[in-house]
Amino acid sequence: MARAPSLMPYKQRGVWWQLMTINSEMLNDANQCGPLGLERSKVSSNTIPYLLASVDAFVILMTSIAGGVGYQSFVGNPLPSIFPYCAVGLLASFVYILRMSGRGYYDFPESVKPHVETGRILTCWFTTGLLLAFFAFLLKIGVIYSRGAFGVFYFLAPLGLLGVRKLSKSLLTDAVARGTVGRRDVVLIGDIDELVALEPRDMLAFCGAANAFHFSLSQDADPSMRVSSDLRLLKSVSNFVRHNDCREVLLALPWNDSDRMEFVRDQIKMLPVAVRLLPDIRVRSLSNYASSARQRVLAIEIQRAPLSSAERAVKRMMDIVIALSALLFFAPILILTALAIKLDSLGPVIFSQHRNGFNGKQFVMFKFRTMKVQENGSIIVQATQGDPRVTVIGRLLRSASIDELPQLLNVLRGDMSIIGPRPHALAHDSHFEKILGDYAFRHHVKPGITGWAQCNGMRGATPSVKEISERVRLDLWYINNWSLWLDIQILIKTFFEVVRKRNAY
Repeated sequence: MARAPSLMPYKQRGVWWQLMTINSEMLNDANQCGPLGLERSKVSSNTIPYLLASVDAFVILMTSIAGGVGYQSFVGNPLPSIFPYCAVGLLASFVYILRMSGRGYYDFPESVKPHVETGRILTCWFTTGLLLAFFAFLLKIGVIYSRGAFGVFYFLAPLGLLGVRKLSKSLLTDAVARGTVGRRDVVLIGDIDELVALEPRDMLAFCGAANAFHFSLSQDADPSMRVSSDLRLLKSVSNFVRHNDCREVLLALPWNDSDRMEFVRDQIKMLPVAVRLLPDIRVRSLSNYASSARQRVLAIEIQRAPLSSAERAVKRMMDIVIALSALLFFAPILILTALAIKLDSLGPVIFSQHRNGFNGKQFVMFKFRTMKVQENGSIIVQATQGDPRVTVIGRLLRSASIDELPQLLNVLRGDMSIIGPRPHALAHDSHFEKILGDYAFRHHVKPGITGWAQCNGMRGATPSVKEISERVRLDLWYINNWSLWLDIQILIKTFFEVVRKRNAY
């Protein structure tokens, strides 16, 4: 039976902390017992940006209507139709929210900091108003929409935006303190002295939550024992992050302990999450950290999350559309291929093999069977030119890449993407991770049917370290430079690579 979490109370400057030490035996219960000793917040912090943006949109819309109706009533005109004022209000709110969202204004950590971003709000709003006035001039809608009403709206809206921002910060701060709202997607790893020194106001400044899941590293004096304990803990942390869909890891370590920083980074680099290094006690004391909650906090990003939620949603929609279209288009080829494989040799039509996917999670990948053997173990030999294991039909399928078409089902299931780093067999993954330090970063996105490496000539087997190193370099470039247009370019280049049949055997 798994042991219950070990909760160790510490008292520092009048603040009680509960630092959790979690070992691998507890991971089986991680999904069942929730946040391991911490009460789950009633409202997820992930919903806060949408709520704040909706409130700002409502304020802008209402002030637009109020400005129009109020101005016309003041000058003695009959009550106008509110449709033009609704249209202007909606357009203004769209432009304003789009610009502020791009600057992280609605992010949860920003929204609970005490100070109101007066300068940012006024600058964004007044430039948005000038942009609207410019469009009104171009479209000649001044007759429909009164300039006096626009003037009232122009100067009334920022008052409302400043007021709701002040109110929302007050309400959110109180909700965070009571545990009604919180972040359940942040994990804090560090030296126990550094963890104890962090106060609730420090946590609010760093991640917008009064507490987070804390994992304390070993204090063992024996270096070998300390490394062994840290390794077990970090493996448990990795599993915890995966099982609880955490999005950010904060490191609280002494800045002069570079060896431990590098060790921790190496152990968690496979996780597709942002990793930030917090200032240690000495740095905070040098920067007069007593007022940290009222100033911008320095934290070094040592690993970025590869794709945002919006980017993942766009990529997923593209995958579904292309996969469904391709399945319909290639349906006759799929049927004929299945019949040819069945008639050519004994064995199943579909060959399945375990692969590592996004976040290192295993999945079963489908391919048309092209060999007389079905290897799926700890030792797998890559296909070579003239390989006797490849069947007659299999040689044709591999040269035309038709054997990869069943992976469209993996795409629909969400295991793979159309575009991404090609997944390798588990045995090869384990070997490559040992010889290439950056190999694990390939798991920060879903694996793909084709990728940037494949359309640049790195297709087929990887017989040497040089080949796999170049493939990893191209894969990491793709991850760090992803865009929808880049995916479209890769699709086009893949077509010509298939026609060339380079390294296809």
